[in-house]
Amino acid sequence: MAHNNTANTLGCSNEDHEESSPLLNKMNTNEEQTAKWTVVDQGGSTAENGWMANGLPLGHGSVVGEPMGRAQWDSGICAWFGRNDEFCSSDLEVCLLGSVAPCVLYGSNAERLGSAPGTFANHCLPYIGLYLIGNSVFGWNCLAPWFSYPTRTAMRRRFNLEGSCEAVNRSCGGCGSCIEDEFQLEQCETACDFATHVFCHPCALCQEGREIRRRVPHPGFQSQSMLVMLPPADQTMARQP
Repeated sequence: MAHNNTANTLGCSNEDHEESSPLLNKMNTNEEQTAKWTVVDQGGSTAENGWMANGLPLGHGSVVGEPMGRAQWDSGICAWFGRNDEFCSSDLEVCLLGSVAPCVLYGSNAERLGSAPGTFANHCLPYIGLYLIGNSVFGWNCLAPWFSYPTRTAMRRRFNLEGSCEAVNRSCGGCGSCIEDEFQLEQCETACDFATHVFCHPCALCQEGREIRRRVPHPGFQSQSMLVMLPPADQTMARQP
């Protein structure tokens, strides 16, 4: 009975820390299902590069339990036209959508991140409603960022991208962070994601659009498994004795 009470207490405490956003909950579920441990033989060499229990990837030659460093964003938040590479036309499309129709860009980003085709309207329509209410009542788009910023947090966790606090720490020459606790650091990064969407909303949407288009194909154009049918082997008729 004591063991059951302890398990129930731990279960209640874990439920208090669950994310309120459905997109974040879906991303956490996918990460838990695909998480695996790295197998190391007796000689100490890595047999298979996998994932840690907390979702942080391990690099080649890494020691079990040692997380890999955060990856940087492919483009800066102010790089509206992206980079002159094979995604140049896609970057221009992202820039146009972020300037004229941010609801379409947000719906596309959320659909790609969730990897579920047909969910574009579920993200785009609520954004349109909040966008119209914010511009009609307050004179600027102040409500939609409250709805869209969890997408940025989900991207950071899925692709192991550095947050704003880590980027400032890196740009200052590794002077050290005042926050050492991982839980408090993640709360600070989530607050920075919210502030980025509130004060730099179009730039944040465009940066996320460029990043996710380089990492995740559109769900509607993903390759599907094909059933290959082989012709039957040549058959001959045996003569009757």
